[in-house]
Amino acid sequence: MAMSSRGCGSWTAKQNKDFERALAVYDKDTPDRWYKVARAVGGKTVEEVKEHYELLLEDVKRIESGRVPFPNYWNHPPG
Repeated sequence: MAMSSRGCGSWTAKQNKDFERALAVYDKDTPDRWYKVARAVGGKTVEEVKEHYELLLEDVKRIESGRVPFPNYWNHPPG
């Protein structure tokens, strides 16, 4: 994932999943949102969680703008 190569440190699959879940639980109007997300992830600071979120937003923007091609599953034989 691009996030780990751009200064955000290494994130395990479990931390990423916990991050996604925490974002669903703690929306933008939640008081102390980033503290709560960092606590839910474990092993990450508030700053690391914020940076991870900003990089996620950048990735989403690239996908939505068409700069990241979708895989063409229809042309691949069943595996």
